[in-house]
Order: sequence, then structure tokens, then C-alpha cells
Amino acid sequence: MRPPLSKELWFSDDPSVIDTLRFKQWNGKERSIYFQPPSFYVSPRELSEVENGGVAVLTGKKVVHMDVRGNKVRLNDDTEISYDKCLIATGGVPRNLQVLERAGAAVAQHTTLFRKIEDFRCLEKISREVKSMTIVGGGFLGSELACALGRKAKETGLEVIQMFPEKGNMGKVLPEYLSNWTTNKVRKEGVNVMTEAVVKHVSFQDGKVEIKLKDGRVVKTDHIVAAVGLEPSVELAKSAGLEVDSDLGGYRVNSELQARSNIWVAGDAACFYDIRLGRRRVEHHDHAVVSGRLAGENMTGASKPYWHQSMFWSDLGPDVGYEAIGIVDSSLPTVGVFAKATPKDTPKAATEESGTGIRSESETEAVASDEAAASTSPPRIPQQGEDYGKGVIFYVRDKVVVGIILWNVFNRMPIARKIIKDGEEHADLNEVAKLFNIHED
Repeated sequence: MRPPLSKELWFSDDPSVIDTLRFKQWNGKERSIYFQPPSFYVSPRELSEVENGGVAVLTGKKVVHMDVRGNKVRLNDDTEISYDKCLIATGGVPRNLQVLERAGAAVAQHTTLFRKIEDFRCLEKISREVKSMTIVGGGFLGSELACALGRKAKETGLEVIQMFPEKGNMGKVLPEYLSNWTTNKVRKEGVNVMTEAVVKHVSFQDGKVEIKLKDGRVVKTDHIVAAVGLEPSVELAKSAGLEVDSDLGGYRVNSELQARSNIWVAGDAACFYDIRLGRRRVEHHDHAVVSGRLAGENMTGASKPYWHQSMFWSDLGPDVGYEAIGIVDSSLPTVGVFAKATPKDTPKAATEESGTGIRSESETEAVASDEAAASTSPPRIPQQGEDYGKGVIFYVRDKVVVGIILWNVFNRMPIARKIIKDGEEHADLNEVAKLFNIHED
């Protein structure tokens, strides 16, 4: 479960968290980064003898060739494993900037591509040893890490710099006014945020990494974290004869996540057909859970199309968080309706109230009724300079809502899911916003 690697694990007071990987959720409840304890799994060698079947995980091996006609895969030690049905869930690897790749071995030694448990452990250790860290990237991962390290910096005096080409944090996702507000929030966390920063040249001199920007600015730092997106892992496409989407990346599959009659793909590596929103590829925790479950069901004959809209969430510390669904792209027209926040409108308060720290809808499976209670107070669009306490942002394409962000509004995702599933044209989105009860005390 990767999300805590850039969120809760950094906010733990327990020094042993690096080893145990047990973290406290915002509501104080403890949870492991692993979905199942080791006892849940059986040994691969014993799998065929287990009375009721089971799940076996083979670690330290890599599939290097896939024989689709022969229904078998070859591992990097030349072992072959046969299958009746196969699910590809290879995920992805973090992208790097070409300018960093060309910068040489010394810069590479002072650069982290953040993705795995080892990366968290390594970065946590580095954050205690250096004086300055620079995060390149203004998306989900970059902004979450910036806030986590910024909070840590207040205690240790670590200098935390975040730089990205956009005009504000989450600039590709949030409308401009909300992106600006988020940038100020990250700055308040103790981060030196550098906007419209395009990295031109990187070198290692006098024990420091020197970053030269296109506009002439120069930054000297001890360590770089590159958080600039993900490349889906599709190495098996060639040997398996599977199609890779030229625009979105990932293995092309149908709405049932099927690539061939007996091959399915789930998670980051799947470029799937969403029967409501068209062809998509999604890189979020909830989608990995939802698509994995759907593929599993379809492998047993369920024949279900992908219509459950997976959600995703991002927390900038325990006080500001948002949940989103559908296509949220700042290049689309948006309508935002906001209300004044109360102390309970935070990720921390929401998890305390619900008693669960699970933010993944796929784990709770709540469903919206056809008639969500409407608020009597009229929502309003905030004036410039106001605090965006809590609200709903609608993303519109061809007069239809295709994406929704719930800003410091929690436990309302089933309503958002239903609006997107219905796919209706709305004359007044202020009226639709009333369904979310954002004005209740």
C-alpha cells in the first residue's frame, strides 16, 4: 500500500516505524503498509497440495518472456511456469528527467526516484543527515512529500525546496485559484516553493548538487527527489504480442480488462475502456484495488465491465485533503462551489469520526441512494482572496460532469460516483452541489 510512503509514515513519532512499517492513521489507529500478514500466503511449492487453494507469492524472480500460445511464462532463471489464465499487474517505474540522467554518476548518487519501501527508508535516513533537499515535481507525490518533509524540517532545520514548471502545486489537476491556494498552503508548511521552474542543467560541485533553471535561477542542494510521474511497465508486450496504447501507455484492454482470451491486465499498467468516460489509464491506489478485484472476478467468468469509478485522494498533511473521481484535468472547464470550513473538515477529523482510516472507496463499498439529502443553505462561489475551506469542484466536458473533486469534504464519494455514472447534463451545478451537504454544521 504505497500512499503512506508519502503521507502518514512521515508523521509518526515512533522511531521504529522505519523497520516495522506500521503507521498511525490520522485517526490514531495503527495499520500496516502490507495488506496481509505473511501467514496469509502459502509457499509456491505447496500451492498445488493446499486443500482449498490459496495465494502464493514468488519473490526475487522476474518474468522475462511470455508464451501466449503455450500458456507459460519464463523467469529470469529460465524456470517456466504454466497457467490457465494470467493477470498482468506489473505497475510502473518512476520517470526521471533526461537532464538528471545526463548529469553523471555523482548527481545520480544524490538523487532519489521515490516509489518503493526502500526509497522511503533511504530518504528518511538522508533527511536526518543533510541540510538541504530539493523535490522536483508539483504533482501528488511531489506535493505530499514536500509537506511531509516541510513538517519534519520545522523540527530539524532542514531546508526543503520544491520546484516545478507549472504556476502552482497540482497545476495540471486543480483550477488555477485552488492551485494558488494549495501552493501557499505548502509554503506555510515550511517549504520553499519555486514555481515556473524548468530544470536546464544539473551538476555536482564542491559537495553540492547545483541546479540551473531555464530562467537563470540557481539552486544548490544536498539531495534531489525526482517526482515527475510514472512509466507503465510493458516489457512483456513484445514476447506476448500484446498491444500498448501509443497515447496513454499501458497494455490496451477492453472494458472487462481483458487483453486476450485468457490474459487480463490491472492497475497502472492497464489502458482500459471505461464504459462511461472512454479509454483511460489510471495511476492511483483505489484503481489498483478496484481493477485487480474486477479482473479477478472476470477471470472466474463474471464478465463485468469497468464502470465502478475508482477514486483517489491526496493529503497535504492531516489538515487539508481532497478526494477525487473521474477525469480531473485543469484544462477542462470547472465550476467550484465552496463553503466555510469547520474544525471537523480535515482528513484527521474525518477518519476520527468514521472510525476507519481507510480512504479507499473500494475497501468500504458505500453506495449512494437516488435521493441524497439536499442542504437548505445556498452554496456560493467564493470571492478572490477567501479561504477555500471546503467545497466541490466539477469538471465538465460537453456539458456533462466527467470529474469531481471533494475539497475537505469526506464520506460523500458515493454521491459523486452516481453523478458521473448518470452522465446527465446539468443546467445549474450550484443545485448539484447541494447534494453534498457542504453547508451543514
